[in-house]
Amino acid sequence: MSADFDLIFGLHSIAAALKNSRRSHIKLVATDEGLSELQKKHRIIPKNYNVKTDILSSHALQEEAKKLCHHLELDFTRVPSGIYLQTSALETYSIQEFVRNPNARLLALDQITDVHNGAAILRTASFYGVTGVLIPSERSFGLTPSFYRIASGAVEHVPLIRVSSLSRAVGIMNDAGIVTVGLSEHSSEGLAEVNYRGQGKICLLLGAEETGLSNAVARLVQKNLSLSSQGDTKSLNVSAAAAIAMEKCFGI
Repeated sequence: MSADFDLIFGLHSIAAALKNSRRSHIKLVATDEGLSELQKKHRIIPKNYNVKTDILSSHALQEEAKKLCHHLELDFTRVPSGIYLQTSALETYSIQEFVRNPNARLLALDQITDVHNGAAILRTASFYGVTGVLIPSERSFGLTPSFYRIASGAVEHVPLIRVSSLSRAVGIMNDAGIVTVGLSEHSSEGLAEVNYRGQGKICLLLGAEETGLSNAVARLVQKNLSLSSQGDTKSLNVSAAAAIAMEKCFGI
């Protein structure tokens, strides 16, 4: 189902979402201790962010969160820190809004379904000032409460671009003069051998650890590059590989 609201766990993520002017907040639910921690660690006073605040017991808070997870058709995981935010669903964008940007620094995630990897990659993307992250509508991680908690607020700063077909989006970017670079262990050309820093519009594409980029995407990207091992470990977690690749493509 299409979510009609987002459910956010994690103090840092809640604070970042409250500060996001693109969201309309529905309700902040907390125990006395949870609200105190939010105020102490992030200097957040809820009334300054136009959000209704409900104070509940720890048990009642978990039960309310469980009902919301059921509404969103999500598995319930216990709410950490005694606080959660119910807010408007995060706005997503179309690829056409980004390809005209002369400073486009895009990232595309192909078949990455693990929320831990997805959230870690979003945090790195925010660190490198990525202007947009392309996420396919299917076979991708969901924007779940756990995802928001692990992403630690990064998703509030990096626009998400939903695409029905990533291969079609690659074609659009190629036509718009964006350099599309795929990370692939099958490429004979190494990422260390090229330098895309300051080279204009670019999109870095990453695939799942087990399968890499899908064939439909890999054959359309302009460059397929690999990370070469210099030690006994021959492969990296996709979020670690993403960090290295972003430094090469987007670093100063």
